Amino acid sequence: MAKILIVDDAAFMRMMVKDALTNGGYTDVEEAVDGADAVEKFKAIRPDLVIMDITMPNMDGLEALKAIKQEDADAQVVMCSAMGQESMVIDAIKSGAKDFIVKPFKPDRILSTVSNIIG
Repeated sequence: MAKILIVDDAAFMRMMVKDALTNGGYTDVEEAVDGADAVEKFKAIRPDLVIMDITMPNMDGLEALKAIKQEDADAQVVMCSAMGQESMVIDAIKSGAKDFIVKPFKPDRILSTVSNIIG
């Protein structure tokens, strides 16, 4: 089963994504609270997929994405953004993100994105 890392500074958002994944059969799910935490956890657990918010304190999602891609060029990362963050999403895709999910999340969108990337 795929190992997935969820990164968001809002515990509620992490819970929503985790619930969607768990209900979809993905049970090996870890969490990180910001970009710096994400990079450390990525190095430690080597997840198959990272689902990461763009806007976070300490280290934002774009910085974390770049650090993760430096660590592993093949890392699979999906970015999460609120409406109105189109330029950040474009930067994320240019930096190697595989896809993006717009908040507020819809569980079927999360699962279809995960399925498209890691099966």
